[in-house]
Order: sequence, then structure tokens, then C-alpha cells
Amino acid sequence: MIYSNRADWLNAKDKRVLLFGMSGLGKTWAANLLREAGWFHYSVDYRIGTRYMGEYIADNFKREAMKNPFLAELLLSDSVYIASNITFDNLAPLSSYLGKPGDPAKGGLPFDEYMHRQSQHREAEMAALLDSAHFAQRARDIYGIENFLCDTGGSICEVVDPEDANDPILRALSQNQLMVWIEGSDAHTAELVERFDRAPKPMYYQPEFLARMWAQYRAETGEPEDKVDPDAFVRWTYAQALAHRQPRYAAMAQNWGVKIRAQDLYLVRDAKDFTSLIADALPE
Repeated sequence: MIYSNRADWLNAKDKRVLLFGMSGLGKTWAANLLREAGWFHYSVDYRIGTRYMGEYIADNFKREAMKNPFLAELLLSDSVYIASNITFDNLAPLSSYLGKPGDPAKGGLPFDEYMHRQSQHREAEMAALLDSAHFAQRARDIYGIENFLCDTGGSICEVVDPEDANDPILRALSQNQLMVWIEGSDAHTAELVERFDRAPKPMYYQPEFLARMWAQYRAETGEPEDKVDPDAFVRWTYAQALAHRQPRYAAMAQNWGVKIRAQDLYLVRDAKDFTSLIADALPE
């Protein structure tokens, strides 16, 4: 860890933190709070959706627009411009591109195409994570901002091996930032499942896990690939993913960083509170 103890962290002129954990536990909320206090906020999902998958997303929009004769004519004559309006707080363009597998009449993708887009996201996420060190340096060089927070997506644990001491991504990240797991409780898990059930959204998972879930779900429902309800499948998969991801997050914290409780993060009201919370997670 770049800060080996509490004193190192508190005395550091530049504080660099990477938050990881399930989506919905406060990573972006904390990043927004710290940004208002003068920290640099680097969003991995935003970087993925702009730098690495922006063209895929825009092309997907154009593909849909070309199905409309009116829009197709305007596109072919360069009379309209179609682009993603992705922001830190609105990642819907990225989610819509990733899609969900199943019945095309319900907006589903063929499973092979779904897996292809998942593969694109995997490569983009790994690259965006490694870009964080560059952005920390860029924040200092260009803007004079020394405190840096990397706001990761919930799927970071899907693209690394926390048990591998030579994992290239985790080694690079831990050498430049303090990796902090936001640990949720059983109550948070139930809340996340309920929230996802109300508004299911596409997510990224390891290909082996997804293939297993796809086969298991279809075996249980007896549905052919083109009749699977996309929302029903991703709801079911999300519940399985919480159990799949928890030990991976825990291993990342144990082997590469520290952990804080989501319930404690919710009590943070300013940068000073945040600094104290991280200090309490470090050894004396």
C-alpha cells in the first residue's frame, strides 16, 4: 500500500484513493462530495463510456436511427449529429449499449452479441483502470490538484485476480492509490437487490460466470434463447452476482488495501470526515 499506516496517510501531501465495491454503496456520492472539496474525481465508468466505448455507443445509436427512413436520410446527408451524452451521474448510454440477452421483441440481444459487447467492456475497463495513474499525475501537472479519488465500477473485481500477487492491474493500482473497499451489510444487499429489481440495468460479469448463469437460467425456465425475458434474466443474475462478487471484493481488500463500512461512509459530511474514516482503517 502507498500509505502503510495511519500517520503516513494523515501526513501525505497528496492523498490518492481508489474506492471499490458494489454499485449503490456510495462510491460516486463520496467522489462528488470530495470533488466539491477540491479533489480530482476520476470516474472509470465515464472513461470507459467516452474514451474506450464511445464509438461503439454512438454507432449503436446510428444503427437504430438508420431504421427510421426520416433519420436515415438526414444521417446520410450529414444533416444531423448523433452522439452520447454520458456524464458522471448518467451512464445510461453505456448501459444501453451493453444490453441484455434474450427475446428481441423485448429488447434482448442474441447471446453471442451480448458476450461480444461484454468482451469489449472488459478490455475497456482494464484500460480505464490503468489510466488512473496518468490522470492522478495530470491532475497535479495541469490543475495543481494533489488529492485524487478513483471512482470504480462495481465490476472491477471481475477483471482482476485478487489472489494473484502478480496481478498486473492490482499491482499498478496499489502502487499509485490506496485501494478501499466499501463493505455493505446484509441489509444493504437486500436493498440493492430490491433496487435492481425495480429498475434492472445491464452490467458486466466474467464470461465464465455469465455462460454458467445463462445455461442454468434456461435449464430452470425451459426457455429457448430467443424467448428469454431480458429483464427477468438480469434480475436473476444480479442476485447470484452479489454472492459471486463479495469474496472477490474481500480478497482485494485483504491482499491489496483496506476496507470501510458503507454505514460509516454515509456519516461522512466533508473531506475531513473522509480523511479520518480512511485513517481509522489503516494500521497504527
